[in-house]
Amino acid sequence: GLDGLSERCAQYKKDGADFAKWRCVLKISDNTPSALAIMENANVLARYASICQQNGIVPIVEPEILPDGDHDLKRCQYVTEKVLAAVYKALSDHHVYLEGTLLKPNMVTPGHSCPTKYSPEEIAMATVTALRRTVPPAVPGVTFLSGGQSEEEASINLNAINTCPLVRPWALTFSYGRALQASALSAWRGQRDNATAATEEFVKRAEVNGLAALGKYEGSGDDSGAAGQSLYVANHAY
Repeated sequence: GLDGLSERCAQYKKDGADFAKWRCVLKISDNTPSALAIMENANVLARYASICQQNGIVPIVEPEILPDGDHDLKRCQYVTEKVLAAVYKALSDHHVYLEGTLLKPNMVTPGHSCPTKYSPEEIAMATVTALRRTVPPAVPGVTFLSGGQSEEEASINLNAINTCPLVRPWALTFSYGRALQASALSAWRGQRDNATAATEEFVKRAEVNGLAALGKYEGSGDDSGAAGQSLYVANHAY
């Protein structure tokens, strides 16, 4: 928590850390996230960011809107805009130096149970529009979380975001967990003999996402393997 965070950050800096990350989670339903929940989470993120910068650490600010639910793309975009607007208001109130921060948001996607399917181009347009309305150009980079998308989905959508026909003043890249690791873990299966194959899979996904961050990934066209499997887990908790 925030109690004692300054002392911990000072120690982390001595230990060689240059970045820190704080994740706040919000969920879309008929009545959530409430205005109070949005404000409280924004203030926590801003206080954390301020403490990090006081100790020479770059804060990665992660307000995650979960993919749980049956909401459509428009509803996710609306909530994402409200959350990000509150976050940047709080960062301003806490005198956070935006050029020394990174944002780690969700992409704007429909809820996992939404019956309507949207194209990568629609997801990209909604995502970039939400960012353009709320994230100052002073922020150097936006590092998306994958949010339970399959590896291939996360790469295709990131590529679409970087080819979206709107001005994008920030670097738009990836900070994936499951969407980098799934194929590697599937190849490894806990067996030492599979380490080389697992490493190859991990490097492949990293290279693919590197291309996607440049808008140069054309897709594998194969969703049959581990890369095409949804990584969504309902009510996922770390």
